Amino acid sequence: MAYLQYGRHILRRGSDQILPNPLFFAAQGVRYRKLEVILTTSIDKLGKAGETVKVKPGFFRNHLMPKLLAVPNIDKFAYLISEQRKIYQPKEVEEVKIVVPKTEEDRMKEYQTAARRLDSAKLVLRKLTTKDNEVREPVTKDEIVAEVARQLSVRIEPESLHLPTPLAAFGEFEVPLRLPRSIPLPDGKLQWALKLKIRRK
Repeated sequence: MAYLQYGRHILRRGSDQILPNPLFFAAQGVRYRKLEVILTTSIDKLGKAGETVKVKPGFFRNHLMPKLLAVPNIDKFAYLISEQRKIYQPKEVEEVKIVVPKTEEDRMKEYQTAARRLDSAKLVLRKLTTKDNEVREPVTKDEIVAEVARQLSVRIEPESLHLPTPLAAFGEFEVPLRLPRSIPLPDGKLQWALKLKIRRK
């Protein structure tokens, strides 16, 4: 005797007990199907006007249909869109991107901005301590360069830092910077310097 059983346990039982209703399996994929629609206007990443594309039902219902950006792929709409395209053929506007090469002045402004950012900011490093309240691993040039890139978003070379020996104590330091002489110094400054503070973790 075949009978219809509802619920999630329909698949767990043996096939000798029940015969599943084929309509149950036919309706499962309805909500995941995509609709074929005809675009009335060109949309980036979707297609050009007049093309038939597949979209999710919710996107069509909530976004495309209310703004009349697309219509369902039905014969009468396909005919109307094709006739409309014959009468009114909009000219495709091509976007032209102009690439302006950087001049020497632009580069100098970028360098000056980066130098001012390095000079005015304070870099904070957190280091582990030993039992004697000393820095476990000394701070090297490479570590300072990596932290400058991470915290200040400025890329510098290790040769730009004047650090003869690694810093092995907690406190505040000023690390002199070796920047090109073409970058003017601010008033009252003799050299560029990076303020650095090493703290306990």
